[in-house]
Amino acid sequence: MRASTFASLLAALSGFSGAEAYWKGFNVGATNPDGSCKTTADWKTVFTTLKGLPGAFTSVRVYASSDCNTLANAVPAAVDTGTGILVGVWTEDDAHFEAEKQALLSAIQEHGSDWIIAVGVGSEDLYRGDTTADKLASQINDVRGMIRSVGANQDVGHVDTWTAWVKSENNAVILASDFVGTDGYPYFQGAEIQNGANVFWDSVQATRDTVNAVKPGTWVWITETGWPVSGANFDASVASVSNAQAYWTNVACAAFEQAHTFWYAYQDYQASPSFGVVDANRNPVYNLAC
Repeated sequence: MRASTFASLLAALSGFSGAEAYWKGFNVGATNPDGSCKTTADWKTVFTTLKGLPGAFTSVRVYASSDCNTLANAVPAAVDTGTGILVGVWTEDDAHFEAEKQALLSAIQEHGSDWIIAVGVGSEDLYRGDTTADKLASQINDVRGMIRSVGANQDVGHVDTWTAWVKSENNAVILASDFVGTDGYPYFQGAEIQNGANVFWDSVQATRDTVNAVKPGTWVWITETGWPVSGANFDASVASVSNAQAYWTNVACAAFEQAHTFWYAYQDYQASPSFGVVDANRNPVYNLAC
């Protein structure tokens, strides 16, 4: 899909409301399994692989903009393949934040902004306690002002754990955000797989209730969830391919129909626990059909 066609798709999607259309995709890291940075060719392979999976995924979330030249390498491949990117801007430390902003600005100046789904400023900063809500809110506003100055009108928000969003001391971030991205992992809550879907949707609803009370009308996006295919058990949570399959069937297939959703993760088969849905040969580890 060329850039002009991709722009038409973005415009069409942005006009939908309710359950008519949602972005659905995967979290994708900027490094290859061997630790090397993804080249533009590597990113194109990822995007082509995702389009070939059941569901024909054309959306990804990346965690940073400057690290490993993420946007410099990924955006040309995204434009060429018609892939939309939920952009990550790392906020820590100040010098890194400035480098991230410049990488995003440069990508927009070179390629326009049609490839951008939205911009997430920071990721789980509140959960880690690495910053204050007021500083993060200021950074969100800073990035929004920057991209608006070059004609990009996409939403700007923040991604964090549901446990951070429900804390009132973080309300300033909700107020500064156009969207709220919530991360939830029943596996790390020690849930049995039979109760995984209930535990997850409870976390989403808790986030929605908080966000609606603080800033009514703000969308809550599902920016990370998944179940590991391998690794150690976590209390009653068992990592296995069969459980990851069950969680996908019970959660992903429903999430894709009611929220912008980015699954964790495209590929991390060398990690433990491993949440990757694609193996070393870029084949699905389990059935991704819905």
